[in-house]
Amino acid sequence: MRRIITWSLKAHKAAIIFAIAVVIFGTIQLRHAQFETLPEFDAPRVVVQTDALGLSAEEVEQLVTVPIEQDLLDGVPWLESIHSKSVPGLSYIEMVFEEGTPLYRARQVVQERISQAAGLPNVSRPPQMLQPQASTSRTAMVALSSKTLTPIQIGVLARFTIRPRLLAVTGVANVAIWGQRERQLQVLVDPVKLREKQVSIEQVVSSTGNALWVSPLTFLEASTPGTGGFIDTANQRLGIQHNLPVIEPKDLATIAIDDTKGVPLTLGDVATVVEDHQPLIGDAVVGADGRFLIVVEKLPNADTIKVAREVEEVLSTLRPGLTGLDMDSTVFRPTAYLHQANSNLFRSIAVGGVLVAVGLLVLLLRWKKALIALASIVVSFIGAATALHLIGVTFNAVVIVGFAVAVGAVVEQSFGDHAESVVPLDAGETATRRVDGPLREGTEDAAKMAIWATVIFAVAMLPIFFLNGVSGDEFFPPVVIAALVTMASSVFVSMTLTPALRKLLRVRNEPDDSLPTRLLATPYAKVLSIFGKSAI
Repeated sequence: MRRIITWSLKAHKAAIIFAIAVVIFGTIQLRHAQFETLPEFDAPRVVVQTDALGLSAEEVEQLVTVPIEQDLLDGVPWLESIHSKSVPGLSYIEMVFEEGTPLYRARQVVQERISQAAGLPNVSRPPQMLQPQASTSRTAMVALSSKTLTPIQIGVLARFTIRPRLLAVTGVANVAIWGQRERQLQVLVDPVKLREKQVSIEQVVSSTGNALWVSPLTFLEASTPGTGGFIDTANQRLGIQHNLPVIEPKDLATIAIDDTKGVPLTLGDVATVVEDHQPLIGDAVVGADGRFLIVVEKLPNADTIKVAREVEEVLSTLRPGLTGLDMDSTVFRPTAYLHQANSNLFRSIAVGGVLVAVGLLVLLLRWKKALIALASIVVSFIGAATALHLIGVTFNAVVIVGFAVAVGAVVEQSFGDHAESVVPLDAGETATRRVDGPLREGTEDAAKMAIWATVIFAVAMLPIFFLNGVSGDEFFPPVVIAALVTMASSVFVSMTLTPALRKLLRVRNEPDDSLPTRLLATPYAKVLSIFGKSAI
């Protein structure tokens, strides 16, 4: 400590230049810092989802959810709780892991289990593990509407054009389409015609499924598409490529029905083939015309502002090619709150800085001492914020609270007169001796007190790091860490920049005897004596 103070006095200009460099470097770095509303407070969570086309909720529960939950996922390491939900056509299983479990390690053990799903009844698609999402995952909502396109056409654009492009944005975990209407060619059978033509439902299903390239129905031949093969000529081998003839409803209506006992029948003879969408379980309503809502969710620890900005850039790129489709990205914008919060924060910092400067001038009545104290405060906070940014801390409301906790210590450290116990020197002594000796001793005494105060604060806050639950893991520790880093930065500044500025400005080391100080000293001493007697 003494060596640092001695160096700052001998090379005071270098110390000041170093402080200026820290401020410039920190300002540049903090422009790229990540800001969020709250920290990641959600427990490690893994979601497994399984599509079971055509099954009721009870069938999904019996044939899909229970076998996966009890036979595969039961007993996964570090598992704290497991919850499942079965709805028509979908199985949803959510697993919450113990606190402190690395998320990607939890996902690895779950992936190893669901890879054994081949032993399940062949009534659904393989289970899929969903992407991890942040605690406050929703980053943007985009409403889709059109006066010229049908809902099915909008659904096709959303599913095959907009969604894949948004998923390619760095930091996006999932893109959900609320109110999605999938384009389907539906075969609506007529029971009367089936009875008249002596055709069963199984014949209609198999004929329709086998007319396609690939069918999701596992009991059909089309569930395993064959190869195209090739044709050899005298000079070359030509590969065979199948072109699906079924594009419009009229094409599907001409497909022949299998096993009609010699009577040629088509699907159009026993059913009505139309283009429509799947039955909707829910829907999205946005304004008067909107029926589609695209919800963009981000990965844990992804920068909300950066992800939202890239989503806007993608939408701007897609708009010229999506004629007739209106995309409104102002439905839900959490970045608007972040920008407003950051604006309010910087405005408050600016106002607070002005008030501190005025207060220092009023109390000290010496512009040099006020300038030194203000510079120490600014450098302390910029240095602390830069250090937190470089170690990967995301700035949020919790970290700001930590800065607020350390304000008192930083102001006291920069405001304190480091020479109250120094004996005045004779007028005949040299200027260097007049400044360096008492200043070094006073700075060293003040630094020792500040270091011990920081250590006492750290020891007092140590039990916070042993708290359980969300508050103990995500909320209170960042407050303490931010406060400790800021206090440590203030101590370092008080040992380097403060004595260097005092020597450069030739501030005499003597007790502060300004009028405001004399007026406040007596009442302060009386109040302090009261508390001292109470403590005794």
